[in-house]
Formats: sequence, structure tokens, C-alpha cells
Amino acid sequence: MEEQPIIVKRVKKVVAGHHGGSWKVAFADFATAMMAFFLVLWLTTNASPEQKAAIEGYFNDPIGFTEGGSANPVDLGGSASVVTATSADVASNEIQLEDQRVEELAQTLEQRQMEELFQDLQEQIEQSDTLQEFKDQLLIDITDEGLRIQIVDRSQRPMFDSGRAQLKYYSQDILFELAKPLGAVPNKLSITGHTDATPFSGRPGYTNWELSADRANTARRALVAGGVRGRQIARVVGLGDSVLFDREDPAAPVNRRISIIVLNKKTIDDIQSRAGLQKDDTPVIDMTAPTDAESEEARQKLESGAWLEEKPEPGPGEVNW
Repeated sequence: MEEQPIIVKRVKKVVAGHHGGSWKVAFADFATAMMAFFLVLWLTTNASPEQKAAIEGYFNDPIGFTEGGSANPVDLGGSASVVTATSADVASNEIQLEDQRVEELAQTLEQRQMEELFQDLQEQIEQSDTLQEFKDQLLIDITDEGLRIQIVDRSQRPMFDSGRAQLKYYSQDILFELAKPLGAVPNKLSITGHTDATPFSGRPGYTNWELSADRANTARRALVAGGVRGRQIARVVGLGDSVLFDREDPAAPVNRRISIIVLNKKTIDDIQSRAGLQKDDTPVIDMTAPTDAESEEARQKLESGAWLEEKPEPGPGEVNW
């Protein structure tokens, strides 16, 4: 006969007394809420009708402070002037920070546009048969002033005839190809002419300074004829041999070059500031640039080769660039 299992039932007795500390936290929260509630009732009871209207307007529209609203809905006395001054200072600081932020964003956007233009020019050089042939004479980089394109001379392939400011036929084609993307950007352009260190002596009173300036102006006319807006040109400068590309060899062909810079806003502001103009004024240097109506005339002169008056040939044994 099987034995029956013995089941023992134990009852655990709960001793009344300690219940933990959670009720204390709940009670403290309740007491705090009640105190805040009665404080609001007291303030409301003692507030004037104007103060009640200010409070109502504040809670209806705490940001805009509509009719009846106020930045300081409850005036506790003696603190209004302090609060007002502090608010003005904070608002002024916020405006300055906002202006600085906007300027930083504008510079970042402009830098990105310069980089995109750099990529577009690189792609156009690869796709254009004209530019592809002369890509070893095109140097493109981004400087503090903006995107710079340098067209340099190579041995047996100069941009201009010796001692002259008249474009070679292939130099004209290069500038025409570059004028298409440059004319599509809103930025102003700077054109600079450079020579090597060989002194020009083919004409009395005519030096490398005049020659570099004439060549820069010739390049300007070619760009305008190719599609660049006349008033887009902000600066035309001849630097002679004062800024050599190859300092170790002052007579090197690479020193004879034309630089075209797509100017950034900071450089344009600096140019106008040095000229005593406001940022929104039209620069005085634009007076030398032809208007858009002159583009067709410039193109006709370019095709006829009548850019500048003929310069006399250098003397025997003289090679001037």
C-alpha cells in the first residue's frame, strides 16, 4: 500500500509597520504642487486688472506678446528697469550672433560655388577640343581672392607675339571657350597681365608695365566678345614683371601670362572699400569696362585683329615679351 504524501502549508504573517519611503516622495510632490497652486491663487487675487490682462496675453502668445501681453507679465516692483536693460542686451547679442552666422553661411556657400566652378572648368577642359590641346597652359586654383585661371606661355607657343599686345589666334579661341562658363556666374572678374623680366626696349617710353596692361585689356575685350558681361569686369591690372611665376628663372616663358580671377564677395568689398565706396556702390574700376552693347563691336574688332595700335618691331637682337 502506497504512502500518502504529507503536505505542509506555511502561512507568512505580515507585521504591520514599515512601508518603505516611496510615499514620502509622493507626498512631497503633492505638497509642492499645492504650494505652487496657492501661490498662483494669491498672485491672481492681489493682481490689478492690468496685470491680469498682461498675464492672460502672455500665456495666449508667450512669443509674440500680442495685445495685452508683456515680456514681464508680473511686476514685482523695482526690477522692471533691470529686466528691460538685460533683455535689450540679450537681443543685441542675439542680433550680432545672427549676423555673424549669416556671414559664415554665405562664405561657406560661396566657397562651395567656387569649388563647383572649379570642377566645371576641369570637366570643360577635358571635353573641349580647343582647351584640351592647351590644357598644359591652363593653371586653375582657388586663392584667397577667389577662383584663379592662369593662361601661361610655353616655349614655341606664346599667347601674344613678341613685344605686342595682339592675341595669337589660338589664344583668342582659349579665351572664347573660357568666356562661356565665366559669363554664367554672377561674380565679378579680375584680369591681370604679367611679363617676364626681360626689359622692353622696342619703343621709347613703353615698358613692361604698359605691355602687361595692354595685354590684360586685350584679354578683357576677348572675354567680353566671347560672352562675359561688360560690367562683370571689376579690375584690369598690368603688373609687368613684379610678380614672377618662376622666380628662379625670371626670363622663363611661364612668367608671361594672363590671370583671370573669379572674385569672391570679400575681395569685392575690399576693392570698393579701398576706393572709398560703400558695399552697394558701383566700383569706379568698372568705368573701363565696356557695356554689353559694345560686345558686338568688340567681337568685330577681334575678328579683324584691330585690338591695339601696331607696336614697332623690336630692334636687332632684341626679344621682348
